[in-house]
Amino acid sequence: MDNCEVPSKKVIEFKPPVYEQRYCFVKNLVNRHGLRKIADLGFGDATLLWMLKYHRCVQYLVGVDIAARPFEWGGGRLSPGVGGYIVPRELDLTITLYRGSAVQKDSRLCGFDLITCIELIEHLDSEDLAKFPEVVFGYFSPGMVVISTPNSEFNPLFPASTFRDPDHRFEWNRTQFQTWALDVAKLYNYSVEFTGVGDPPAGAEHVGYCTQIGVFQKNIAKATESSISEPEEHVPEEHIYEVVYTTSYPSLQQSKYFRLTLSSESVKAIGLMKSRFLRGLRKREGDRVVPLGSCTPQFGLTEAQRAEIEQSPKPYSVGEKFYVPLERLIIYPKVNHLVAGSMEKLRTILAEGLLLNGDQSAVQVELVDYQTQRLFDEHLISPVLESLMEEQDEYSENYILRAVSIGQTTLVAIARDKMGRKFTSAPRQIEITRLE
Repeated sequence: MDNCEVPSKKVIEFKPPVYEQRYCFVKNLVNRHGLRKIADLGFGDATLLWMLKYHRCVQYLVGVDIAARPFEWGGGRLSPGVGGYIVPRELDLTITLYRGSAVQKDSRLCGFDLITCIELIEHLDSEDLAKFPEVVFGYFSPGMVVISTPNSEFNPLFPASTFRDPDHRFEWNRTQFQTWALDVAKLYNYSVEFTGVGDPPAGAEHVGYCTQIGVFQKNIAKATESSISEPEEHVPEEHIYEVVYTTSYPSLQQSKYFRLTLSSESVKAIGLMKSRFLRGLRKREGDRVVPLGSCTPQFGLTEAQRAEIEQSPKPYSVGEKFYVPLERLIIYPKVNHLVAGSMEKLRTILAEGLLLNGDQSAVQVELVDYQTQRLFDEHLISPVLESLMEEQDEYSENYILRAVSIGQTTLVAIARDKMGRKFTSAPRQIEITRLE
C-alpha cells in the first residue's frame, strides 16, 4: 500500500475548527511580539481583524479585499461598542478596510509590523502569484509576513480529495510551498520558518498539518521599535485602494476619555473608602471625625498595596462632608497608573471635575448621598456616625451618639473586665427620628 493512502475516509473534525486555529496562531504571534500595525490581505468576513482589535498592543488594523463592499461594514462588529467608551483602551486604535487586490501597490500599506495572508495565495492565478512577492515583500516590506495555504498531502484524508474550494487555482504539497517560500525569502532578504495547524489523525502523521504556514521575518540586525508612521520618504505616494470603512476607538491617549476615566476611578475608590468609613468605628479629633479601624477595601489589592494605603493619611469627615487625602487616593493602583504617580497631575485633573478642599490636599464629597441613604434604609450600615465618650468613674462610661440620617439601627455594648473577659449586651434597636 502506498504511504499516502489511508484505509478509511471518515469525516475529520478539528477542535477548534481549523480556521479558528489559523486565527489563533496569528493572535498568539501578535501577542508574543507586541505588534502594533497589522494588515490582513483578503480579510473576508473580517473575523481575524475582529479578534485582533481586543489586543492592547494593537494600534492600527487594515484589511484589504477585492470583494469588500461599503454597506457591509457600517456599525458592524469592528465598530467600538458601548464598553469601549466606558472603559477606553490604553492606546489609540484605528481600523480601516480597503477594496483592492493583494497584488496592487498602495503606499498606505508600507512599513507595517505584520502582513497576514491567510488562505490567500491559492486563489491567485499564475500571473498574480508572480506579482505577489514583489508587491508584499518588496514594496510593502513589513517586518513580518504570515502566509497560510492548504497542504495538499492532507487532502486524501477528506471524503472528497480534490481541491478544497472550487476557486482554488492550485494546492501545494509541503515541498512545493517550502521551495517557493525559501526562494521568496532569499530574494527579499527575509528568513522563514515553517509550521502549521490542524493535526492529522493518529496513523496519518506522515501527511503533516492540514494547513501549512510560513512565518517570514525581515533580516535586519535589530528591528527598531515599530511605530505608526507615514510611508518612508523614498516610497512615492500611491493610493490605489478604495476606503470602504474606517473607525477610531476612544482611548486614554485622548484627553476627554483620560479625564473621564481618572475621575471615574477616583470616585470609585472614594466610594469604597466612604463605605468602610461608615461601617466602622469612628472618633472625634478636633473638628474632624476619623476612623478607628481600616478604611481600605479588602478585595482587589495586594497585601503590599493595602499596607501602603494604610500608612497614608486617613479619610475623615467634617460635618456632612467626607474628605479623602490625595496622598491616599494616589496610592490606589488604577489611579496611580493613570497619572504615572504624579500628584500634580492628579490634583490638576480632579480639580476640573470634582471638589477639592481649601488647600487642594483632599477630595471633598457628601457624606450622605443617594447611595449611602439607600444603605441606611436597607440597614446595611448604621446611621450613627460617631460615638463620643464621657468618662463617669472608674467603672463606667457614657457615650453620646451623633447620627447623620433618620432610620433604625442596633446598638450592642461590648466590655472587658480586668481579667480580659469579654461581655456583650443584648442588642437594642433604636430609632433615629430627628437630626439636630
